[in-house]
Amino acid sequence: MGWFDWLPWKKRERTPEEIAEIRRTFAVRYDHFRLLIQANTRAHELIGELEEALRGFTPYGMQYVQTLCTRISTSIYKMVRHLGELNPKGQAELNRAMESINEKIMAVLIPEEHPESGQPVIDLARVGRDHADLCGPKMAMLGEAGSKLGLTIPAGFVITVAAYRRFMQAGGIGGEIDRLITATDENDRAAVFKTSADIMQLIMDTPVPSDLAEAILGAYDALSVELERQPELAVRSSALGEDAEGSSFAGQYRSVLNVDRGSLIDAYREVVASKYSRQAMAYRMNHGIPDTDVAMSVGCMTMVGAAAGGVAYSRSPVNVRDDHVSIHSVWGLPKPVVDGTAETDEFHVSRNPLAVSWSVVADKTVMFVCGDDEGVCREDLAEDRMKAPSLTEEQALAVAREAIRIEEHFGTPQDIEWAMDMDGGFHLLQCRPLMQVSADDAPGAGKAERGDSALPEPVLSGGRVASPGVGVGPAYTLRKDVDALTFPDGGVMIIKQALPSRAALLDRCSAVVAEQGGMAGHLANVAREFGVPALFGLKGAVGHFENGTILTVDADGRSVYRGAVESLLVERPRQRVMQGSQVHAALRQAARHIVRLNLTNPESPEFRPEKCRTLHDVMRYCHEKAVSEMFEFGTNEDFIEAASRQLICGVPKQFWILNLDDGFAPETRERTDRCVLLEQVESYPMQALWAGMQAVPWEGPPPVHARGLMSVMFEATTNPNLVTAAGSHYTQKNYFMVSKNYCALQSRFGFHYCGVESLVSDRISENYASFQFKGGAANAERRILRARFVGDLLEEFDFRVRVREDNLVARVEGLARESMGKRLKILGYLITHTRQLDMIMTDKAAVKRRRERFLKDFEMFN
Repeated sequence: MGWFDWLPWKKRERTPEEIAEIRRTFAVRYDHFRLLIQANTRAHELIGELEEALRGFTPYGMQYVQTLCTRISTSIYKMVRHLGELNPKGQAELNRAMESINEKIMAVLIPEEHPESGQPVIDLARVGRDHADLCGPKMAMLGEAGSKLGLTIPAGFVITVAAYRRFMQAGGIGGEIDRLITATDENDRAAVFKTSADIMQLIMDTPVPSDLAEAILGAYDALSVELERQPELAVRSSALGEDAEGSSFAGQYRSVLNVDRGSLIDAYREVVASKYSRQAMAYRMNHGIPDTDVAMSVGCMTMVGAAAGGVAYSRSPVNVRDDHVSIHSVWGLPKPVVDGTAETDEFHVSRNPLAVSWSVVADKTVMFVCGDDEGVCREDLAEDRMKAPSLTEEQALAVAREAIRIEEHFGTPQDIEWAMDMDGGFHLLQCRPLMQVSADDAPGAGKAERGDSALPEPVLSGGRVASPGVGVGPAYTLRKDVDALTFPDGGVMIIKQALPSRAALLDRCSAVVAEQGGMAGHLANVAREFGVPALFGLKGAVGHFENGTILTVDADGRSVYRGAVESLLVERPRQRVMQGSQVHAALRQAARHIVRLNLTNPESPEFRPEKCRTLHDVMRYCHEKAVSEMFEFGTNEDFIEAASRQLICGVPKQFWILNLDDGFAPETRERTDRCVLLEQVESYPMQALWAGMQAVPWEGPPPVHARGLMSVMFEATTNPNLVTAAGSHYTQKNYFMVSKNYCALQSRFGFHYCGVESLVSDRISENYASFQFKGGAANAERRILRARFVGDLLEEFDFRVRVREDNLVARVEGLARESMGKRLKILGYLITHTRQLDMIMTDKAAVKRRRERFLKDFEMFN
């Protein structure tokens, strides 16, 4: 026994069993901390994804919003759970805060329950504009035009939204549809196509409830009594949101023509099922319209024995300054005009005076008429009618006159579908707001004058402008539906017929070229809504180009060029395609309970669970408390072997190190003081990271001009307290966790946050380094530019980089030890030298000089 071992304050030596238990306890706690940090990193990435989605540049649906918010909530709940394992204090309050926040988010995202009220069937003659919520805008506007303008519209009835909701309840079909949609990845085209087919088949296999079927057939029988005959009907969609201004849904749903009583219920199901056609699902996603907000009403109207039919625009859809009425017509039913499957006659009528300014008569070969039994059939035209105009001049003027009346009544330019009966009487079949675009505002509108000698010779020319603009991309010819699965992003879609079903790919197109079709077709309408240049009626396009050949499609110049014709292109701002949509609005409301950060000061008495108002607050609270818990773990004498120690490194910033296992030299591991020298750290990834951080001294903030900056920002960039060469009250702890082959750094430099995690061992396949970088003192634009600047540099050294707003996440893996070491040194260098660099990011010359200097400095790490 030593001289002083008997003293009462002499510390008792621990037994090997006690030391083993201490280390086991630490290992368990470290595991919870590691999992919490992983969840924190994932939550940051997901919030960055949400912030990018809020900018609205890429389309997404309500399923994406619900999934994204759920994933964020799940990641942060994991943080709450692991923090509870580290320290249960405040766990109950934190759980209550999470529950309250999630309830607010779900209130925004869960579909509104629609009351089951309203008649299942209503006479079309009684329908007006105020019935839009029950009968859909299409039937509401048609009924209004008939009753208020005295126009001849087909007799018929509407199967209402109330009937649709009744049908969706049958056998739980609505819930099953929701399940199928939720389980489908919106970005997986093959999966979306399969889900579309599965849902449509499910609807067709579901019996219509007997009371609803009786109401539908009862309406048909009443119509038969009124007409004194059993009529054949056109069964057409009239969904909520259809034909609304800015989202026409043109051609996205099914119409079934010439339907008798015996087929009426099946035709109803077929139209309802078309709500889930792949093109309709894609259309809703690209317009940010939730599936739950689109209930399907169905119009059932008598067929018109059409001598001629077509589409009329009360003004030009491709030139807002052109007020001519344009009429597109064919012999017989208007089906081939709207389907884009035939050449059409065109008549352009001036308003004052009302006169045909010019016309083009197409070479027509067939016409569509009602079949003897059901459906429609195609008939070959007699030779004398092929080149004959389908309308007389008087009839064209009559169509134009009614188009102008309809525009004046509804107050906006109109897109109308019409038919002329055998006696020359005008029948209105449909009217809706016309979306107009201008060639000046079209995508890629050219800088070069048409016919400029600098332009190359076009490969193909002619056709009609269906949607204005210029598009460049790889050619891809679609001959059958399965080709859609391999259509490339940004491709030029080349097709024989401008079928409405091809609209499912418009969000991926740079341009469309079709051999048949015109500006009045459904695909042309949707192309204009999506801002996709389209050139229709261009003979010889199919089979002319190998897939992958880069083409420039100049719709306005009616030309297709091989290669990218730079003189026709101008840089255009990215379209915020989701802006103003219902889905975007829902995400914005949910984000208020997710993104905002209120708990900003861990030292404040307000920094407690009850004050968490958003998921970001919960996340910040968990992270701060977990880091504090782990790095103060060693202050308890019982756990001194597992304590954090301050790094003695000759710089004023405080760095603390937590040894996870074998990160210190053996003799250092046994010491009980709270300090460790840099040379005593045996963590290879930390030493490499540190070498990069100290390789070149930081010179302080870059010089910036005060003009245009808030004074507080100017202060932040010039305040000497932020220079690491001088100690200051801004000095704060930065934490390393290390083992021999592992390092994790959590650090704040100035106003931005950095995180590095790396594993470097002899097993190359397991090696990785990940880097997270966010924040800054400048405005959002400069912070974003700095993140991209750093990302561009890292991509030169094999990092996979993702930048969302000012949040950068980068990762490199699978490299040998020396190669990983070099990249860790680069990360260390960037941590030190990107401080307050955000302030000069709008000065291109200064950014270029800084980039060149960084790359030159990186050479020392070879």
